[in-house]
Amino acid sequence: MTEEQEAELDEQADDVEEEVEEDAEGLQNGDFVEIDYTAYTADGDQLVDTTDPDVAEEEGVDDQGQEFKPRTIVLGEGHIFDGVEEALVGSEVGDSGTVTIPAEEAFGEYDADNVQTVSADKIDEDDRYPGANVQVDGQQGYISTIIGGRARVDFNHPLAGEDVEYEYEILDEVDDREQQAAGLFEMYLGLEPELWIETDEVEEEVPVEPDEDDEDAEPEFETEVVEKETLYLEATPQMTMNQQWMMGKQQIGQDIIDKIGVDRVIVQEVIDGMGGMGMGGMMGGMGGMGGEIEEALEDADVDADEIVDELEGADE
Repeated sequence: MTEEQEAELDEQADDVEEEVEEDAEGLQNGDFVEIDYTAYTADGDQLVDTTDPDVAEEEGVDDQGQEFKPRTIVLGEGHIFDGVEEALVGSEVGDSGTVTIPAEEAFGEYDADNVQTVSADKIDEDDRYPGANVQVDGQQGYISTIIGGRARVDFNHPLAGEDVEYEYEILDEVDDREQQAAGLFEMYLGLEPELWIETDEVEEEVPVEPDEDDEDAEPEFETEVVEKETLYLEATPQMTMNQQWMMGKQQIGQDIIDKIGVDRVIVQEVIDGMGGMGMGGMMGGMGGMGGEIEEALEDADVDADEIVDELEGADE
């Protein structure tokens, strides 16, 4: 097959793909949607996840510092189990349903080989009890039994081997980009920061086209004013100390840029005043103490140079 024939086939494939996208109805991959859902193990005994505050209160998990409310996700990005995403694609706002996720697609099948007996010395004393979540040799697990100096640790996910049943309702399609960004941050960090989008004029150094006749010309740049769409984000103390943010802020920021379509993300940190208890007062107090110390040394007739010589001699 010639290159021209390959190019023609690729063009035909692109045309077919565009036609399929145009004919597609309902929600599609890449759409932001707001959903409510509750998931239990298929036998109905254990809550897996919920956005419903009433369910959370009923199950006794409403005091864990998590806010239970509808969740914004992007279809096709793996923000929820594949089986649920497949049910959402093609649906409309207001649709609801139930999807059962088999164990192997949820939290994996239960593997008896992932249960090991380890020395209790590898476990912190405060965690040596059945049910404790522990980390042993870099693996996360929980203690099933502990007798004497030996502990039986299960490294399977606590819900391994369980089918999961999701009940969902599509509340809305999210078109507002600030709301989209807020939903993404809440999904990544478990909190919704204050944010807004503005268009700024920014000075940038851009390369100047070299003279075609001067092959040895050095690259030159000139300053040009360009418009940049900026997502501003106010960093709260909770966000600053958030482990996910500290470890992955660059990746999170880039994902926001790609999905929301802004040019950059600027994180602003606000430091509130301390009502006169700042560094000035602290240094003033230290200055006063310094004067008192100097006067005390003079009264004691102590030679500072002699003290330094003695200390250096002790080090030797």
